[in-house]
Amino acid sequence: MKIYKIKVNGKAYRVELEAIEQVDTVPLEEKKKQETKKIVNTTGALEVPSPIQGQVVNIKVKPGDKVQKGDVLLIIEAMKLENEVVSPFEGKVAQILVTKGQNVKAKEVIVTIEQ
Repeated sequence: MKIYKIKVNGKAYRVELEAIEQVDTVPLEEKKKQETKKIVNTTGALEVPSPIQGQVVNIKVKPGDKVQKGDVLLIIEAMKLENEVVSPFEGKVAQILVTKGQNVKAKEVIVTIEQ
């Protein structure tokens, strides 16, 4: 337990604080890098999940295309907004598992990429 003295509007208060949980102190940018996990399917290709639920309105790549990290793979419309789904890594598009007009769920695998 730690005791602090705090002033609010000129009036001093004595506050006792007890730590009940350790807070994650990893900077947000580091955390984002850690969250880009490579999920490998049974064929050895890396899976790209949909980040949101919505409808596929445009597919920008085809099987066999080489992609770099950050290249747009497809566009999903959600709540009247078009969201670009970008490749989290570089490689060659192995499969596109969705079609234009298809509704997808969040975290549903939509593309696989071979490295």
